[in-house]
Order: sequence, then C-alpha cells, then structure tokens
Amino acid sequence: DAASLKAVEDAEIKKIIAKQEAVGLEAITDGEYRRAWWHFDFLGHLEGVELIDVDQGIQFAGVQTKAQAPRVVGRVNFADHPMLSHFRYLKAHTKRTPKMTIPSPSMLHYRGGRKMINMGVYPQMDAFYHDLGQAYRKAVHAFYAEGCRYLQLDETSLAKLGDPKIQSALAERGDDWRALIEVYTDALNAVVDGAPKGMHIAMHLCRGNQAGHWQAEGGYDPVAEHLFARVKAGAYFLEFDSPRAGNFEPLRKLPDDKVVVLGLVSTKVATLESADAIE
Repeated sequence: DAASLKAVEDAEIKKIIAKQEAVGLEAITDGEYRRAWWHFDFLGHLEGVELIDVDQGIQFAGVQTKAQAPRVVGRVNFADHPMLSHFRYLKAHTKRTPKMTIPSPSMLHYRGGRKMINMGVYPQMDAFYHDLGQAYRKAVHAFYAEGCRYLQLDETSLAKLGDPKIQSALAERGDDWRALIEVYTDALNAVVDGAPKGMHIAMHLCRGNQAGHWQAEGGYDPVAEHLFARVKAGAYFLEFDSPRAGNFEPLRKLPDDKVVVLGLVSTKVATLESADAIE
C-alpha cells in the first residue's frame, strides 16, 4: 500500500543520498525514486489538470509507454503539491545542496497539444500560457520557501523539435514546430524571470529515454538560437552520449556567462566508457 511504499522510498533515498555524498557530489537529489511517471507526476498534481487514459502511450524507438496523458480540465494553478514534501525530505537528510527537478512548463502542452486543453476553460491559448506561467511562478516560490536554491527544469521538448519525424507528427495535429519554439521559449523565460533572487535554475535536455530507447534524433542546431541565446536559464545539461545528439557546433550560440555540462557518459548502456573514448 501507499504507506509501505513510502517507507521503502524513504529508506532507499537515504541510501542514494549517502552514495552521492560519498563520491563527492555537491548537488544532491533524491534519485527521483518517488517518480513513477516522469513529468506527469508533477503535472498531474497541478490544479486544473488530470491524468486520463488515451489511445496510445509515448512512442520510443522500440517501446511504448503506458497510455496516459495530462488533460487540462480547469484553470491551471499550483497549490499544496506533494513534491514539496519530497523536497522537504531530501533537504532534511543532506548537509549539501539539495537539488529539485520538475518538468518544464512546455510539457503540459507538448504531450497532447490543443485537444488536451479544454476549450471551454481556455478558448484562447494566451490565457492558458498566462495561467501556466503563474502556476510555475508559484511552484518556484514554494520550493524556494522550503529552502530550495537549485532547481532543474527537465525540458525534453525543445531538443526534439529539430527531428523531421517530430515536426511531421506535430504538423498532423495542427502545430507548427517553429511557432512552438517561440511559445516554449517565452514559457521558460516566464519561469526564470519570476524566480526569487538566489534561486539558480538549470535545464536538462534530452530526446527521451525509456530503458535505452528514445523518441527523437538530431542535433541542437534548429533550436540553438532560442535555446542558448534567448532562454534565460543559467546552466544546461545537454545529452551528448550518442550520435543522435549531433555535434558541438550549436554551442557557438552559447553566451559567455552561461554554463554547459556535456552529457558524455551514457545512462542507457551498462558498459563502462573508457577515459580515452570520452576524451
């Protein structure tokens, strides 16, 4: 039951915190051990959002996920969210910097598009993005009030927009990927601009990963200008552990005052990379 599961999670999170500290990490996470369903765990607990069964899950290369998706059924807002207690537990069990990760705001639109946002509640998408931005601002301030100073936004949509297959799929449902770059950039900046002073916001980008399978292919080139020059995040964690991610040339768009961490070591394969291979 839920109480027994929480007890197991609590015990295992203590272990993974100790392991991170033992290897010298300064930013400590809970391993996302309480997350069953990635972004939807966060999005599904926003006010005005519910998880529903759909015709098919998210299609990765060779595998498909559980057929669920978030649907907006009311005005989007952030109130008493269970992940606040998740962070509270993490902070109470480490003396180093506790790091929280939540999905980027774009994920609430990207998964299902316009059809998953109630027309009666939001006849105009501008109102939806306004409320979404306000909800995320409340979320950032709520985590800040709990002592969070290092927040990571998992942005898994922008990196996918350069894939022709993704572009075609978006077009079929009525979305222009070029327009989405603009909209998602504005949504991200609304979060960063609303963050309290002293809150450091980083972004993780990938093309999806489920047991070594992925959703998209292609480099950062088509989105580099927006991603690096216009998005106001101070640090980026970039997937670079396979040829699917392209080369380093898009990093020319990176301003000097921003930081990039190159994700060269794969989480998708069990083989330990040699130092020479990484170099």
